[in-house]
Amino acid sequence: MNVMMLLEMASQGFGDRVAFTNGDDSLTYQELFDAAGAAAAEIKKSGCDYVAMLDVSSLAMPVALFASAWAGVPYVPINYRLTGHEIKGLLARVEPCMLITESDRAKDFSGHDEVSVCTRDDFLATARNGDPLQEPWSMEQEDTGVLLFTSGTTGAPKAAVLRQKHLVSYILGSVEFMSAGEDDAALGCVPPYHIAGISAVISSVYSGRRMVQLPNFDAADWIALVNEEKITNAFVVPTMLARIVEAVADDPGMEMPSLKALAYGGGKMPLSVIERAMQLFPNADFTNAYGLTETSSTIAVLGPQDHRDAAASKDEAVRRRLVSVGRPLPGVEVEIRDEEGKPLPAGSRGEIYVRGEQVSGEYVGRGSLLDSAGWFPTRDAGSIDEEGFLFLEGRADDVIVRGGENMSPGEIEDLLLEHDAVADVAVVGVADEQWGEAVAAAIVLKDGHTGDIPALQAWVRDRMRSSRVPQLIEFWNELPYNETGKLLRREVKARLGS
Repeated sequence: MNVMMLLEMASQGFGDRVAFTNGDDSLTYQELFDAAGAAAAEIKKSGCDYVAMLDVSSLAMPVALFASAWAGVPYVPINYRLTGHEIKGLLARVEPCMLITESDRAKDFSGHDEVSVCTRDDFLATARNGDPLQEPWSMEQEDTGVLLFTSGTTGAPKAAVLRQKHLVSYILGSVEFMSAGEDDAALGCVPPYHIAGISAVISSVYSGRRMVQLPNFDAADWIALVNEEKITNAFVVPTMLARIVEAVADDPGMEMPSLKALAYGGGKMPLSVIERAMQLFPNADFTNAYGLTETSSTIAVLGPQDHRDAAASKDEAVRRRLVSVGRPLPGVEVEIRDEEGKPLPAGSRGEIYVRGEQVSGEYVGRGSLLDSAGWFPTRDAGSIDEEGFLFLEGRADDVIVRGGENMSPGEIEDLLLEHDAVADVAVVGVADEQWGEAVAAAIVLKDGHTGDIPALQAWVRDRMRSSRVPQLIEFWNELPYNETGKLLRREVKARLGS
């Protein structure tokens, strides 16, 4: 198994199709294959052990990803938003390496014997004009394909190991070869150092869909590019979709007739946002995808028909599925377990465990976290209903412990989001002398609404146990999210706790 095998199939099946577009530049599938071969030769020549990419989305990204696979060297995308000190710390963990970055940053990392710096433009020029590596790529499924550094919110970032077998298993289990039409085009705007950015590239290649890269997200630019490039498919994180919805709602004449499918994931989607999006884009199929770095991307999907059924239903249990992440992909198993690791029945809240060929659960220096039966503890909390729909409740570590009672912040957030005045909410536990922790909430109000703390507390009290009523409520203009749509709950906790 090797992702180069997927690119080879694409180049032979539809080599003349455009694979990637960035501004005025593009690569066909055959050109991408040839460039990967030439870049692989340079990687081999350098003697590096890793290929690090520190850049926004560019044509260099897919070339480097596939070239690394051909050369048998792990690909390591790095968050370009980190500080220089943090980036140097990560590079030190993958030495000796070839570093590909933009020209303005190249000088910041030059002069180090263990880091061979190559600018994005030079790398692409060499790849387009060089001779391909003569050695065939390895088909050893245990070869490391990608190392992805986690966000490191609770300590030093961990390096998640994705082997070739994990990446290829995910694609073969979720994407149909050459399933895209010649006019299909996907808009890629998720960060290239995120698993969604990696999987989007490989998925587009295997399906034969042209990918248009948008290096930096802006709602107006996103909408303009959809129309300019006649985008048919797109993936966004919840915060992106919320801004797109706002932009379209402010301009009723704004339309995106080419858009046929809109997938989202990476964070919790507020019910009001997805309902509004479905109203504004009635001709688009919506898909919610849930996955983790350690699972090589998506493990559960709420598909287009699931969205339509939930939105149209008068049954509250069915309608609630609109805020679920759907059901596991074929070949993926999901269980909810208690604190002792025992499986729980439907409707019970606990930690999400997952098992499947695409699941890695491995970190550099820590080994595999899979148990003896191959199950990976995600550290995400959730529940599964009677029909197999998975609901997320945040991180297992985010549980609020009040007077010895464990409470899920997600459960309280879901209830508050049903209130007509609430656009977004984050619930956390803050220190309390009497109870250990008290429930606190940061709330973003919908336009035209004013904050009424007693009314919101009564809303929760009337529908839940009184212990779950937020003792502290603050109204914020917006909640803190990272670039992939994850709520920065610890920032909320620190601010409310102060």
